[in-house]
Amino acid sequence: MGYAAGNYEVIVVGAGHAGCEAALAAARMGCRTLMVTINLDMVAFMPCNPSIGGPAKGHVVREIDALGGEMGRNIDKTFIQMRMLNTGKGPAVHALRAQADKFLYQHAMKETLEKEPNLTMLQGMVEELIVEDGQCVGVITKTGAEYRAKAVVLTTGTYLRGKIIMGELMYESGPNNQQPSVRLAQNLKELGFELVRFKTGTPPRVHKDSIDFSQTEIQPGDEKPKFFSYETKSSDNEQLPCWLTYTSEETHKIITDNLHRAPMFSGVIEGTGPRYCPSIEDKIVRFSDKPKHQIFLEPEGKNTSEYYVQGFSTSMPEEVQLQMLRSVPGLQNVQMMRTGYAIEYDAVVPTQLWPSLETKRLPGLFTAGQINGTSGYEEAAGQGIMAGINAARKVQGKEPIVLDRSQGYIGVLIDDLVTKGTNEPYRLLTSRAEYRLLLRHDNADLRLTPLGYEIGLISEERYARFLDKKQKVEQEIERLKTTKIRPTEINPLLESIGSAPIQDGSNLLTILRRPEVTYAHIASISPSEVELDEEMQEQVEIQIKYAGYIEKQLIHVERLQKMEKKKIPENINYDDIQGLAIEARQKLSKIRPISIGQASRISGVTPADISILLVYLEHYNRVTAAGG
Repeated sequence: MGYAAGNYEVIVVGAGHAGCEAALAAARMGCRTLMVTINLDMVAFMPCNPSIGGPAKGHVVREIDALGGEMGRNIDKTFIQMRMLNTGKGPAVHALRAQADKFLYQHAMKETLEKEPNLTMLQGMVEELIVEDGQCVGVITKTGAEYRAKAVVLTTGTYLRGKIIMGELMYESGPNNQQPSVRLAQNLKELGFELVRFKTGTPPRVHKDSIDFSQTEIQPGDEKPKFFSYETKSSDNEQLPCWLTYTSEETHKIITDNLHRAPMFSGVIEGTGPRYCPSIEDKIVRFSDKPKHQIFLEPEGKNTSEYYVQGFSTSMPEEVQLQMLRSVPGLQNVQMMRTGYAIEYDAVVPTQLWPSLETKRLPGLFTAGQINGTSGYEEAAGQGIMAGINAARKVQGKEPIVLDRSQGYIGVLIDDLVTKGTNEPYRLLTSRAEYRLLLRHDNADLRLTPLGYEIGLISEERYARFLDKKQKVEQEIERLKTTKIRPTEINPLLESIGSAPIQDGSNLLTILRRPEVTYAHIASISPSEVELDEEMQEQVEIQIKYAGYIEKQLIHVERLQKMEKKKIPENINYDDIQGLAIEARQKLSKIRPISIGQASRISGVTPADISILLVYLEHYNRVTAAGG
């Protein structure tokens, strides 16, 4: 029998990247929050690559920050390298990526959690959910302690029935030889949840002093780093370089000769692996025409000699991994400190969730992170903050917050999961966002800070700074629009940068629209009346240069929002709707979309089905309004 151990408003199970954001959001919104995790030394641990950001993922970190989350602030404190990627391309795909000092990252996040007044942290293994009257009302740990709450958020990562695989060796374990969570996975099954088996992997770690860096290419950080958090204005963090090398013909031969021992191909691994982060053996089989693959050597921190071998994820036997490593230029005498491995784990089929991340089967229970079938720290944190916000709002009797696809990558991520599901670990890509010109790295604050403020996660002071920035940008765009300039004033500049001279007077905004003209050029001739920092200048330039494209996307978004506003009643019976295709009927009944917009994105639901659904809804709403 268990014993009553405490009452809270929100309980978060797990302290990975999703758990940290969920617990902080709920606590900062005023809810007494309990965070329970198997091992308090593993808070915000990075079991795979020691980095944050990159294409689409970096955008998510900016969005978390704009909503008032912690990941951006934490990586800004603890980075050892910062690089803006894709700078040769348009602003929609600019992406910030940081190498983290993984130990500092953990310690800084744990310290933030420990200092949060409304948050209690506890080491314990949650084995069961407490269910009363069809609601989730708490958790029971291995020691029999019963903790009660009005909402529970599961962020169990890859721990549910975790199994580590290296060649022929297999054993039950969470990442990095932590205890797995077995009983909780069984409990979810008993409660009727549909689980799926996924797999992810990690590469070996090697000793810095055994690498011959002279055979590799240096990859330094940016001289003038940009930051993830809108609150970070400067940093004196010392930057460490990463190094680039490539696999060799010999590497490919070693892998091919040992494929019969690779769990991926010998049938040992049941779980589906991530398509966009494949193991090296998978890459060599799939891209057999490629003579070599990139390998990045990344430091794991300032005070450690361990290097992460990015691009070399593998579950080959230990002795084969060492041979493989030593066939790579620069690693001929390398010392392997940790072996790479694959890990299989249970995940919840995410179509069992509402867009709020609350489970349909069990009100009061939310899930976020890798348990929902995603891969990546950033995708986990993005779901974590939304689950934490919505758990707190449930406790407070408020409507859930659901970001739509035009508001943020977090909206795209959650909508994809709950509407389409995923048959492999899901990774966010810029190509998944149809409005990516609106969802840029530079404008996450303009998109989401007002919402973060409304929810209660953005301080008055930060909101005032945001409004000031917004006003100055709008003011400056207006000034450029109304400031006329004569050919004699501007032509010398235009000629000096290879731009065609103007014949008649023009306004500054029209001149800034030219691809070769920058805001700095305009400011050198006609400085702004108000002081604009670098971020504001960038905003002015992007909004002016891309105005036409942005306008087009906004028209699309307006159309989309009309569909999103057409809500579908929860109790609708799709079997009553004549003319719906059988597949549409089955999918709609399973996913129970909350709007016509969501219904239209379900695979297998055709435009014809949507037309029938719209006609039915019109009739249904008329009858309901008439009290029928």
